[in-house]
Amino acid sequence: MAQQQPVPVENEPHHHVVLRNEHILVMRVTVPAGQSTQYHIHPRDRVAIGISDSTLAEQELNKAQTPPGPSTPGRISARREDVPYTHRVINMGQTDFDVIDVEAFHRPEHPADGTAGTIISENPSLRVYKYVLSPGASSPMHTHERPYLIVAATTMQLKMTAPDGQSMSHEIKAGDFHWIDSKVTHSLANVGSTEGQIVEVELK
Repeated sequence: MAQQQPVPVENEPHHHVVLRNEHILVMRVTVPAGQSTQYHIHPRDRVAIGISDSTLAEQELNKAQTPPGPSTPGRISARREDVPYTHRVINMGQTDFDVIDVEAFHRPEHPADGTAGTIISENPSLRVYKYVLSPGASSPMHTHERPYLIVAATTMQLKMTAPDGQSMSHEIKAGDFHWIDSKVTHSLANVGSTEGQIVEVELK
């Protein structure tokens, strides 16, 4: 049989665009157990944030399929795409594979002078911070000088506090996100009863 012709990532049926602006494209990717995406093309620097437990294999175009491996909530992949990357994803687990995929439309002309904390992963366009918070724990106070996307990798009760002590708390579900296009200083706290994970993807 002829191999399926690759499609742009936005046209792949399992990739659902949930945010697009001048800076980033955000997609929620859901692949049911036993199913596969079509071959699709990623043309931009990107960060993928796992929000489910599953077992995956990947296959680049005209290459062998990789062995299956785990995908877990909070798993981060930051790829640099100088050359468009074409692949498909096969869900070999018993549960849905769910991920938030963030792609940058352009690389910064002038990288930011500072960072918002400890960088856990990055590429030329994006840097990633992750906070794994046990009940009652909080992140250090930190400042985002550049626009960023905050993503819940797990469901949790999140409290955000500003330097003046003002705060707001609300429950967030795995996969919830919010785009912030202004300078922000805050800390993040888990005021729930189970461990939570928050990921921040910031423009460089």
